[in-house]
Amino acid sequence: MVFSSVTFLLYFFPLFLVCYYLSPKQFKNTVVLLFSVFFYSWGAPKFVFLLLGSTFLDFYLVQWMHNTEEQKRKKLLLGLSIALNLGLLAFFKYANFFVENVNALLGQMGVGQVPWLKIALPIGISFYTFQTLTYSIDVYRKVHKPLVRVWDYLLYIMMFPQLIAGPIVRFNTIADQIEGRKETANDRLLGFYRFCIGLGKKVLIANVLGAAVASILGEGVEGLQHINWDQLSTPIAWWCILAYTLQIYFDFSGYSDMAIGIGRMIGFTFPENFDNPYVSKSISEFWRRWHITLGAWMREYLYIPLGGNRVKSKGRVYFNLWFVFLMSGLWHGASWSFVIWGAYHGLFLVLERLFLKKILERLGTIISLVYTFFVVVLGWVVFRIEDISVAIRFYKKLFAFDFRAIALPFSTEFFVIFFIGLAFAFSTLLKPIKKTQDLVFFGEYKNWQILVMFVIAILLFTFSLSVIAAGGFNPFIYYRF
Repeated sequence: MVFSSVTFLLYFFPLFLVCYYLSPKQFKNTVVLLFSVFFYSWGAPKFVFLLLGSTFLDFYLVQWMHNTEEQKRKKLLLGLSIALNLGLLAFFKYANFFVENVNALLGQMGVGQVPWLKIALPIGISFYTFQTLTYSIDVYRKVHKPLVRVWDYLLYIMMFPQLIAGPIVRFNTIADQIEGRKETANDRLLGFYRFCIGLGKKVLIANVLGAAVASILGEGVEGLQHINWDQLSTPIAWWCILAYTLQIYFDFSGYSDMAIGIGRMIGFTFPENFDNPYVSKSISEFWRRWHITLGAWMREYLYIPLGGNRVKSKGRVYFNLWFVFLMSGLWHGASWSFVIWGAYHGLFLVLERLFLKKILERLGTIISLVYTFFVVVLGWVVFRIEDISVAIRFYKKLFAFDFRAIALPFSTEFFVIFFIGLAFAFSTLLKPIKKTQDLVFFGEYKNWQILVMFVIAILLFTFSLSVIAAGGFNPFIYYRF
């Protein structure tokens, strides 16, 4: 069940809100937890008991660790907790990838292959794992005391707004909200506005662009085998990857907006996940604006433990930085294309630290913007096209200067939505628009502004729902991560 579905919008979500708001304060967390278990069971009934069981076990492991005074035993129990969570992630997400590569190597050597049954991937396991790790590590570091009740821990892990695709909520930032939070009418209104904005971004922009991209590249890895290369000229290839560049932003940021909005409607403050990434003037800045919670997690729990900037040599700093992005790529998916995508971004981050950032500062804002956007767009090719040989062929099309008279296979609606999306993606370069966005997302509203925002939110919700009900293209890119 995704947020942009009729089932969620007309049945699950209204029923949840009615039950939540009518419940006494002491039962509100229970309502959220029960609905969250049902939400996950709807999409992955085979894995819900695995999720519940591992969460129970991890809770008591961390409690034992917290109550142990002996440092060696603390480290041992921390290690067990980390091994449990990373072990599940490694098995379900990467076992197929590992066996496929081993068999490919054995095949090259003329040796028999390893027999293997494909393992299904539980939805949201990457986000689930990162949150369980923050709990055990934060408690070990004494950043925050552990939760007293196992039900509260289950709520932290399984809360449906951010269970499937984030934002990644670190334990120390939300622990106090689980045990006691204030809910105001203003928060409920702002949360509803934010949800409707995210729904509009997803349904009215990302879905239209995504359908156009799928018409060229197909859906999934299987669809890549049916690309009509004879009808793929250089302009069509560029239109396609530029559309995907906007699609993935409005798709993922829209989902994050919806998650943040739902959280706020029930008193939770989830961290921001996007900050207009395409207005960045360097790849370093891009990663401070794109998937912010992932970057913060990687910095806090991987980059700093590796030594971060505190190591003796600059070479080690650059390696730490590059390695973190290599892992970030692998986190996105069990495929060499994602590893290449992470290494690609890591390389540009290192180059910027070495010399490129100084050059960009001298060249000015416009060239820096163009450079960053161009690097990001080229990176999305291997992110979207998971077959490396197909990705290489697509890169060749981008730079083949093939300007044959082939009609563009896109509708008028596509071009209208494309330029609307492009305008929104870069609009905050203008200070008045940036101020307006900050007001919409974070500001205090006057009475007339509340009325205006409410009308806009209702229109976005109604229009989005009508588009969804009409059927069509409605996947969610990060749902499988």
